[in-house]
Amino acid sequence: MPIKYLRNLSENSLRGKKVLVRVDFNVKSAIDSLRLERTVPTIKFLLKNGATPVLISHRGRPKPGARIVGRDETLRVAVPFLTKALRRKIYFFPSLNLEILKEKINNAPRESVILLENLRLLPGEEADDPILGRKLASLAHIYVNDAFAVNHRKNASVTQIPKHLKSYAGLLLEDELRELGNLSKSPKRPFVIILGGAKASDKIGIIERFLPYATHILLGGVPANTFLKARGFDIDKSPYEPSMLERAKKLLQSEKIILPKDFVSFQGKILDIGKESAELFKHYIKGARTILWNGPLGLFEDPRFAKGSETIARAIASGRGYSIVGGGETTALILKLNLEKWVSFLSTGGGAMLEYLADKKLPGIEALK
Repeated sequence: MPIKYLRNLSENSLRGKKVLVRVDFNVKSAIDSLRLERTVPTIKFLLKNGATPVLISHRGRPKPGARIVGRDETLRVAVPFLTKALRRKIYFFPSLNLEILKEKINNAPRESVILLENLRLLPGEEADDPILGRKLASLAHIYVNDAFAVNHRKNASVTQIPKHLKSYAGLLLEDELRELGNLSKSPKRPFVIILGGAKASDKIGIIERFLPYATHILLGGVPANTFLKARGFDIDKSPYEPSMLERAKKLLQSEKIILPKDFVSFQGKILDIGKESAELFKHYIKGARTILWNGPLGLFEDPRFAKGSETIARAIASGRGYSIVGGGETTALILKLNLEKWVSFLSTGGGAMLEYLADKKLPGIEALK
């Protein structure tokens, strides 16, 4: 069955209904607001049509069953942002006693916005527990998945709830599927892919999937280290993934894969691409009509090793190509540099984006079907 979209529901279908909305508020702080901002249209759509949104998410990795939630794990952090964005009171319920929650949700004023505490406090959430999924479903009449970034995870709130409620893709999720789907089907050439980050294993699938269609694939970070090692280059103490070496050797037979020519190193580790490499990458980006970027090209959190990633970010923003940027660290860099207006689409997904583009079936998407 095809996915059903929230956008197509009428007011008659939503008025007076409690709607369980799976969002992704797994942010370091409310300042890191991309995922928060991108969920607002779905919440406003539900309110406009007379529904009561009940927002559910995880944040960090609290111990299941813990009574005290750490500052970096509580979803209370989202309340000020939502209050300002929606201009109404947010009902935050810190207790996850589902029987008590059900009563509180039923007694909340109509068209309220309700936010529950971190789902990972519930034993069974990350274990994809069907019993927990059924209990969560009992809190509402309708389910909306608006958390693209978690759709590659088999969690009860993602895959089990749709078995018990009419389920729809929210506006954020619809946007992600449309933009990434268009990229997969018909990217305009020259098509340039830039991949970095701390792992090669999650990027190999993208390289294999798009190698026939990409014009060039530019590598930095651990993916570049792994390919350099496979080519026989001495990377000293730089991190790489030994299990990916054989696949990397096969892929290096293609001239489309472009590796850095120089580096910024510290204590035997490659921590950024060098100036010559940055200029080379800029050359390919400048002529591209379609650009995909996931993963910084160095340890960009440290200003000493951020120049390569910042150069690439500015090159993409100043280029004429259609650009899609994804991954938490990569989008954070775009936002830090205030370049979001010059990027065609910022994806809220990291691992989910990579798996979707690699043609893997995402459990959350399959559940909606």
